[in-house]
Amino acid sequence: MLTRTILHIDMDAFFAAIEVLDSPSLKGKPVIVGGSTKRGVVSTASYEARRFGIHSAMPIFQAKERCPQGIFLPVKKDRYKEVSKKVMDILRDFTPLVEQVSIDEAYLDITGSEALFGNAEEIARHIKARIGKETGLTCSIGIGPNKFLAKVASDIYKPDGLTIILADDVDKFLSRLPVEKIPGVGRRTIKGLRHYGIKTIGDLKRFSKEQLLKDLGRFGGRLYELAKGMDNSPVVPYRGVKSISSEETLSSDTGDLSILKERVISHADKVAWRLRKEGLKGRTITLKIKLDDFTEMSKGLTVRYTTDSTKIISDSAIKQLKDYPLKRKVRLIGVTVSNLEGSKEGSQTSLFMAGGKKEKERKTDEAMDEIRERFGGKVIKRGRG
Repeated sequence: MLTRTILHIDMDAFFAAIEVLDSPSLKGKPVIVGGSTKRGVVSTASYEARRFGIHSAMPIFQAKERCPQGIFLPVKKDRYKEVSKKVMDILRDFTPLVEQVSIDEAYLDITGSEALFGNAEEIARHIKARIGKETGLTCSIGIGPNKFLAKVASDIYKPDGLTIILADDVDKFLSRLPVEKIPGVGRRTIKGLRHYGIKTIGDLKRFSKEQLLKDLGRFGGRLYELAKGMDNSPVVPYRGVKSISSEETLSSDTGDLSILKERVISHADKVAWRLRKEGLKGRTITLKIKLDDFTEMSKGLTVRYTTDSTKIISDSAIKQLKDYPLKRKVRLIGVTVSNLEGSKEGSQTSLFMAGGKKEKERKTDEAMDEIRERFGGKVIKRGRG
C-alpha cells in the first residue's frame, strides 16, 4: 500500500492574529474576539490572552473576569474569510488535494508533490514562508502518514510550529499522548475513559476492539484504530455543505416555553430561507439547547422526505422542544438542518401538514423570500400563528 504524506495546517489564533495585523498597536496584548455582549462566547483569543486561561467557546463574562485588561473585539466574518481564501489559494499551489475543514485549517495530501517541491519538511517550510509573506500571519503544521497523525502533530508546538511524525515513530509518539488530544474526544468521553484508568493513548492499547465497542459504541472502534495510529480517511478536495444552522445566546436565561417557541420559529425560518437560497433540502432537523449550567442538548428528527419548508422545519423543532423536559432555564437555542441534498421539485412532504396546506405554505415561503431579496432579511419574519 502506498505510504501517504499528509500535512495539517492550522492558522495560529487566526481571528485575533488578523486583528493585530490590522491594528499593530494590539501586538503583545491580550486580544479576545467574540460576542459583543457579556452573554456571547469567545471565538479566538491571542496567546497573550490564553495565559489567563481564556479559550474558545468560553462565555465572554468569564473571559472578562479572568482577564479584565483584555481587549474585546467583535467578530469580522468578511475580513476573516478574505484572509482565509488567500491562505487556501497558497495551499492549492502545492497540491490539488486540499481539504479545507474550517476557516483556518486544512489538510493537504502531498504524496505526489514531493518530486516537484522537495520533501515534506521543505514543502511545509515553503508554505509557512509564503503565508508569512503574503498574509503577515503564522501557522502551525503537522506532518504524518495520515490525517489523524498530522492533526495531532500540528497541535504539539504552537504558535509557528512544525512537527513531523515518521511512520517508525508512531507508537512511541502516541504512547504518552493524553487521550484528550484525539480529535472528537470530549469531556463526556474522557470521563468514561478515566473510569477504566485510561489517561493516555497508550493506555487504550490494553483494551480489545470488542471491549471499546461495547463500552463506547461505534466511536470505541474508532478509538481502537487511532490508538494504533491507523486512519485511512482520504483528503477530500471538495466538501459540500453538510448542514445549515441558526442559533443565538438569549438576552436572558428563560424557561418560558412561549418565548422558546418564538425563537425556534425564527431560527427555523432563517435556516429554511438559506436552504432555498442555496437550492438545498434536508431530512434531519435538529434542535440545539444550552442550559444555564452550560449543559448542551441536541435532538434530531429525520423526516421521510427532504424539505426546505419553514413550516416543516419549525414544527419538527417545536415537537422536539415539547418532548424535552426542561429542568433548568435555557441560555442558547438554535435549529440545524442536515442530511442535505440538491433541491428537487416535488420532493418534499410533511409529517405535520395535509396536502392542501402544503401548497399554501410553499407560496408563503416564496412570497417572504421575494420580500427579503428586495428589502433585506430583517424586514419580515414569521409570526407564531
